[in-house]
This record gives sequence, C-alpha cells and structure tokens, in this order.
Amino acid sequence: MPFKGIVVFLSKLSRMFLDEISKRRTFGIISHPDAGKTTLTEKLLLFGGAIQEAGAVKSNKIKKGATSDFMEIERQRGISVATSVLGFYYRDKKINILDTPGHKDFAEDTFRTLTAVDSVIVVIDVAKGVEEQTEKLVEVCRMRKIPMIVFINKLDREGKDAFDLLDEVEQKLGLRVTPLTFPIGMGYDFQGIYNIWEKNVKLFLGEHKQRKGTVVSYTDLDDAELEKGIGKKALEKLKDELELVSGVYPEFNQKEYLNGELQPVFFGSALNNFGVQELLDCFIDIAPSPLKKRAEEREINPSEKEFSGFVFKIHANMDPNHRDRLAFIKIVSGTFERNKPYLHVRLNKKLKFSSPNAFFAERKEIVEISYAGDIVGLHDTGNFKIGDSLTSGEEIHFKGIPNFSPEHFRYINNADPMKSKQLNKGIEQLMDEGVAQLFTLKLNNRKIIGTVGALQFEVIQYRLEHEYSAKCAYENLNVFKACWVDPEDKNNEEFADFKRVKQKFLATDKSDKLVFLADSAFSLQMTQQKYPSVKFHYTSEFE
Repeated sequence: MPFKGIVVFLSKLSRMFLDEISKRRTFGIISHPDAGKTTLTEKLLLFGGAIQEAGAVKSNKIKKGATSDFMEIERQRGISVATSVLGFYYRDKKINILDTPGHKDFAEDTFRTLTAVDSVIVVIDVAKGVEEQTEKLVEVCRMRKIPMIVFINKLDREGKDAFDLLDEVEQKLGLRVTPLTFPIGMGYDFQGIYNIWEKNVKLFLGEHKQRKGTVVSYTDLDDAELEKGIGKKALEKLKDELELVSGVYPEFNQKEYLNGELQPVFFGSALNNFGVQELLDCFIDIAPSPLKKRAEEREINPSEKEFSGFVFKIHANMDPNHRDRLAFIKIVSGTFERNKPYLHVRLNKKLKFSSPNAFFAERKEIVEISYAGDIVGLHDTGNFKIGDSLTSGEEIHFKGIPNFSPEHFRYINNADPMKSKQLNKGIEQLMDEGVAQLFTLKLNNRKIIGTVGALQFEVIQYRLEHEYSAKCAYENLNVFKACWVDPEDKNNEEFADFKRVKQKFLATDKSDKLVFLADSAFSLQMTQQKYPSVKFHYTSEFE
C-alpha cells in the first residue's frame, strides 16, 4: 500500500475510534428505595428495544422479576442489593446503565459505582419528594460535578404539586433546576405531559402497563382536538403553568448541565410508561460521552489510543453453577481487546483475557473489542481488588475508590466445622466484592465483619449458605468506629506505645493495613490526644 494510502487508512481508523467513543453514554440511576429506580431501568430497556416486556425475561426462564435484579435474594425481598450493569443500543448510541442499590445499607456499592459513570439520573417519588438517601447520593454527585438529570416518578399517583417538588429539589438537594417536561394534571387527573424540549404534548391512553401503550401527540397547544382531548380547564391551566415555568426557571444550557451547574427535570410514571421515552430521547441528545478521569499521575483522556481502566466492582458467583467471579472494569481510555495482554498495575504483571463480557443483567456475551466508556466483565481467579488499574503498559493509579469506615461490626463464627474451607473461601470472595469489610484482630486472629448497614449481614449469611454451602453465625461486638492508622514515624516510641496499650483494639484489614477499632467516641478522642503523631482516617485511601 502506498504511503498516502496508509495515511488515509490510519486516518479512517482514528475517525472510527473517536466516533465509537462519542456514541457511548454510561450513566447510573440513583434514588431512595421504592422511588421506582429499577422500574425506570426496565422501561428504558423496553423503549430501547432491549426487552419486549418489562419485568419478565422469558427466554431466561426466570420467574417474573426485574431484569436488573438478578440475585435470588433481590427477587425475594424486592430490593436491589448490588449494582447491575445493562447495555443496549438506541438511536445509534451505546447506552450503559448502572442500576444501583437504593437501600442505605448498600450505599458503599453505590458510592463506588458513581466513580464509573459519566452522568446520573436521580429518581424522586412524587408523593414522598426528596428523601434522606437521595440527599446523600446527590451530595456525592455534586462534589464530583457529575451531570445530573432528575426524573420525578409515579405521577399516576396522588402526590405533591409540580412546583412544590421543583422547589424541594432545589432547596433540599442544592440543585439549580429547569423542567424539560411538565405534567398535565396529577394522580387521578394525570392525562399526559408537555414536552418543553421538543415542544409537543403527548396524551397517554390505554391500560397496557407493561408495554408502551398508545400515545396521541399534538405539536400545537391551540389544537382544537387537544382541547377536546383534555378539556378546556386543563388546557388553560397547562398554558398558565408553562408561562410560569418560562418566567421562573432558566433556559436549558447544555454546557451548564455538563459542568454540573444545571439539572434538567422530567416528569412521568415509569410503571405506566409516561414520560420515559421523552427522558431517553433527550438524554441521548444532551448527556456526555465518556469524560476525562484523574489518576495520581495525570489526567486521562478517553480519546487516548492506549487502553486504561479500573475495577469498580467485583461479583462472585454471577453463575452459581460455575463459581465464576467477575471483575467489572470501566474503560477510561483507548480500546480493550480480547486476548491482548494488559498490565495489572498493582501486581506488575501482564494478564490476557480470553472471554471479556458485555452485560445484559445476568446475561453476558463475549466481546472482541470494547471502547472508552464501556463496562467489561473479566473472569477473575483472585487477581483483582476494587480500585485496581489495568493498562496497556503505563503505570497509572486511579483514585477515588476507597473503603469507608463501617458502622456495624460483628464477629463471624463458623456454624458448621465440616465446612470451614468453604466458609473461608466464601468470606474471602465476598469481601473482595466490597459488600463488607473483613478485619482480623492482631491479638487472637478472630475475624470481624464490618458493614455500612445491618442488612448486609443477612445478605452475607444468605449468600454463604446458598452459594458456598457454608453456614456462619454472628456475635455482637461493641465497636464505635474503624479507623485506618497512619503514623508519622513507624519506628518512634509513641507509635510503639500506642500498639502496646491499644493491642486488643488493633486489627488488620484485607490489604494488611493497620486498623484501630475504637469502642466509643470518647475513647477515640482520648487516643488522638494521647498519640498526636498517629493519624486516624475514616477511609482506607490516604497518602
């Protein structure tokens, strides 16, 4: 091939590579429990053509339950306890959804997931408004300047006034909002929505809750048929409300949205498919393609040719029949190719992966190539930990994926001496997932489980029994806070005295870092005063 031909070919390849990256939209859905987050995920898949009927994946022959809730315990309890990854194509864009747990006991999984998304959809219940868990999650998004869209859900139920809800979102979440759709009525009077983004009215008819239903669309508010459809009074009220919206709220500005300074708001009912397509269509137009990510060494741009990515989640037993363990990698830059060797930075060794997976909840398919913004699952025999970096060769360490200090602590004991090997393996793998933390007391090597929420103990017990055939029992332990210990000088007398006096409160975490298990706030305060050269941290990530 002549030199000019090579240049043209390489230029074409480069354009294709950048084009693929620009097609990616990777986002998380966050909310308080029961706001309808998992239902919204289902309906996005439905409108995206990825499933034909929400709540049932019949080809998988699983009992009716949300597609994204693939763990048996999730189906039994009706809540999400682990982040699921779902991918589909819509209007030539590759959508990657990370459906996160809403329950506060699983917040740590959600916080870690937020490191892997480029934008977020916040779901709010029309009747309950802004709830505590939503406030905490949105605070994390605001700190990281993640672009957010707000979806106010369940408009088919009686709830708060639309303007009251917008005020609440602004005041409680500290957001600057602009509605891009607006409801026509609410609860029993709910008739549809006005799409401010596309300047049209959609009325929703029919009772086909699990399918897309019938949509009647009007592009003119003065259409006589529209007045006939919703009634003169409702139409006049809508016109007044839209006038108020344009007077009170700022016009949508994409740059401000991408900078995390303006949050568009959509109204709808995910269960009944109201407003979901409007959300999806606008999301495709305005949401960011993969963003830059900060590493310790430098900022990584997604358009860089060399591959880099990090592990934000590990899931043991995706398929209990095969005891497989998957590490979820967010691709930050370049492309990830099957059977190509990549550097595991922490272990400083090259690894090859013969079957990288793309996801559709529990269904996986092997992919030859994935691009920046994508999530791939790598079969793992124990090489990966959460936060690990994988690259084409450069030593890069991605930050912002720490362990948090747990709030609940219990000794874990073996309830079946014949299954101690299975128990140890199960605990090790579940701790690698980050569902909880394992501490080993220095004094007697007893194992302690620390969790963010009490429900996690139940999940661990359930999964140990059903996935590893091991039984555990818990014993209460009085611990106020687990603090990672950071001495100014490991060899000085003060640190030696601290270790001697506090030996019964000292443990190591899974990475062998020293941890102080303070039994009360007073004890922690007195220890800090007595040993000023020893620093205590509430997260495991410190320098």
